[in-house]
Amino acid sequence: MDKSAIENKISALTQELNQHNHSYYVLNSPTISDYAYDKLLHELMNLENEHPEFKDPHSPTQRVGSDLSNDFTQITHQYPMLSLGNTYNEGEIADFYQRVSKAIGDDVEYVCELKYDGTSISLTYENGKLKHAVTRGDGEKGDDVTSNVKTIKSIPLKLKGDYPANFEVRGEIFMPTAEFLKTNELREIEGEAPFANARNAAAGSLKMKKSAEMAKRRLDCFLYYLLGPQMPTNLHSENLEKARSWGFKIPEYYKICKSLPEIYNFINYWDKERHHLPFEIDGIVIKVNDIHLQNELGYTAKTPRWAISYKFKAEEALTQLLSVDFQVGRSGRITPVANLKPVQLAGTTVKRASLHNADIIAQLDLHESDMVYVEKGGEIIPKITRVEMNSRHPMSAPVCFITHCPQCNTPLIRPEGEAAHLCPNDKACPPQLKGKIEHFVSRKALDIDSFGEQVVDFLFEKGLVRAVSDIYHLTYDNLIGMTRVSHDEENKTLFSFKEKSTQNLLDGIAQSKQVPFANVLFGLGIKHVGATVAKTLTKTFNTIDKLANATLDELTALDDIGPKVAQSVIGYFADPDNRALVERLKTAGLRLESEAPTQSNGKFNGLSFVISGTFAAFTRDELKNTIENNGGKNLSGVSAKTSYLVAGENTGPSKLAKAEKLKVKIISETDFIDLLER
Repeated sequence: MDKSAIENKISALTQELNQHNHSYYVLNSPTISDYAYDKLLHELMNLENEHPEFKDPHSPTQRVGSDLSNDFTQITHQYPMLSLGNTYNEGEIADFYQRVSKAIGDDVEYVCELKYDGTSISLTYENGKLKHAVTRGDGEKGDDVTSNVKTIKSIPLKLKGDYPANFEVRGEIFMPTAEFLKTNELREIEGEAPFANARNAAAGSLKMKKSAEMAKRRLDCFLYYLLGPQMPTNLHSENLEKARSWGFKIPEYYKICKSLPEIYNFINYWDKERHHLPFEIDGIVIKVNDIHLQNELGYTAKTPRWAISYKFKAEEALTQLLSVDFQVGRSGRITPVANLKPVQLAGTTVKRASLHNADIIAQLDLHESDMVYVEKGGEIIPKITRVEMNSRHPMSAPVCFITHCPQCNTPLIRPEGEAAHLCPNDKACPPQLKGKIEHFVSRKALDIDSFGEQVVDFLFEKGLVRAVSDIYHLTYDNLIGMTRVSHDEENKTLFSFKEKSTQNLLDGIAQSKQVPFANVLFGLGIKHVGATVAKTLTKTFNTIDKLANATLDELTALDDIGPKVAQSVIGYFADPDNRALVERLKTAGLRLESEAPTQSNGKFNGLSFVISGTFAAFTRDELKNTIENNGGKNLSGVSAKTSYLVAGENTGPSKLAKAEKLKVKIISETDFIDLLER
C-alpha cells in the first residue's frame, strides 16, 4: 500500500470511528458491535504507529468516546475517568497477567468482577452527602446528572457509619431486564420506538430532562470503585466492603483470585451463568487488589495498567432464513421479521428475528434461504448480524422490501429522513384499525378488563368492533355463546363468551366511562400524545371541544408542548372522521371533560417557579402548594418561561447555570417569603 493509500485509509477509519462514537455516546444508538468497533480501532492504532506522520491529533485513538450533551452542565472529573482495555480471548488475559508479574512480581491478588452493561457514573460525597453525579463524558469532564441520579433509590443521598470526609465512588447505572421489557412494552403502546437494548435504555433515561420522568424508569446502580485522598484500607476488595457498610449497593458477584487458572475459572463460570442474572453483563473486569501496587503500575494515556476487561462475545448461532414477513403496526409502520429454522441461543429457542427496516435488509445483502448468524442484541432481542456467504445458493434471489401494504395493498410511503416505510391507509388498513382498538383498551388508556388482544382480534373479525366507539354498542346478546376456535387441525377452543366472561367484559366497558379525560385523550392514539402529554393538555383545555379548537400558539404556549405535538393535535381534529368519532364517544357517555382550570387572583398569578434544593421553612411540597394556592405555576425545569428559580441548599448546578444563561431571576427562600408577603 503506497503512502497516499495509507493516508486515505487512516482518514476513512478516523471518520468511521468518530461516527460510531457519536452514535454510541451521544445518540445512545450504536451502529456496530463492540467487537467490530475494537477491531477497527486496533487497525487504526496499528496504522498510526507504523505511519506517525499521518496521525491526527484528534484521532479516536487519543480519546475516550464522549457522551456529552448540551442539555447538561459539564463538571471536570477530579480523577480522569478512563476506560479499560478490552480483551476477547484468554491469550490476551495471560499477556496482561504476565505484564503485571514482570513489573511487580508474582505474589499478586486480583479482584474479578462482572462488567455491567449500563452507563458509567461517578458520585462525589462530601461529609456523607451526595454532592454531584457525573457521567464519564470524554474522560476529563462529564455531564452533571445529579438531579436524575437522586431518583435512583439504590444510590444513598446520605451515608451512615465511618466514611471519609471527601471521596468519589464509581459504578454503573443499569436497567434490570424485567424493567427493560416493561419499558419497551409501554413505549410501543405509546407509539414510540423501543430501545434496542438495556444499555441504551439506561443511558437514554439518565439524560432525560425531567427527573420525575426518569424516576418512572426504575434504574438501578452497582458501585465498584472508590477514589479519594484518604481511603479506609489499602485493598480494593476491603474498600468495597467498607462502602457496603456506608449504604452503597456493592455487588456480591466478585471474587479474589491468586492465579491465572482461577481467573479463567471465574470467566468461564460467568460466561454460562450470565443468562440467569436479572440484569445484563457483557464481560469480566480484572483488577489488581492492592492500591499501592495499582499506583506503582500506573496508567497509559487512556487506560490503567492495573486493570483490564474481558468482553464476552455475543452468543450467536447459525441457522437458515425460511421467509420474511412484513408486519403492520398501529401507526402504519412496516416491520420486516425473519422467520428462522428454530435454533437454540442463550438458553432459549429462537424462531424469529426483527430486520427493522429496508436499510438493514440492504446492508445484510439478505437472500432467500440464506444461512444467517443470529445473536441476541443486549442478550434479549434476537437479530441477524451477518450472512454466511459461502453457503448461499447461486440462484437464490435477494430479499426485497415490499412496495405495497401486505394487508390492504396500499402503496407504501417513506417519509423524508426516516428509516421506516409506512402504510398511509389509517382509515381502512385492518392491523392499524385493530392496533387503535388495542391501544384504546390498554391499561394506561381506558383500562378495560377482559379486553385483551385475542378478544379485539375476534370481535374485529366478526365485524362487531371496527372502531373504538363500537365498543360501547356491544350487548349481552351480541356476545353470549360466541366461541373462538383455533384454525389448526386440533380445532382447540381458544376462548368462549360464557355468562361470567361476557358480564365481566360488559362491566369493564361500563367502568371505562368513568376513566379521566386525560386517559381517554391518550386512548385516542393521537401521534406524539403520550400519557404525560395528555395530562398536560387536559389541565389547560378542560373539554375536548376546547382542545379540538385550540390554535398552534395556544398549544405551544404550554410547557412541554412543542410544534411537533401541536401540529399533530391540530391535524387530528382537522379530520372530519376523527371529529365524528369524538362525538360518538360523547354520546356513549365517556368523560371528555375535566374540572375547569382554577382561575386564581393570587399574588403569583401569571408567574412560574422552579424550586431546587432543600429549605428551612418549607418542605418542597409545601412550597409548591404555596405557589399554586397563590395562583403561580410550578415548572419542573428552567426555561425562558420561568419567572423565578427558588434556590435552596444544594440547588442543582445545572439549574443554576441554565437560569443564569437565560437570565431567569434566582431567589433564596427568604426572598420568596418576602415576595409572598408583598
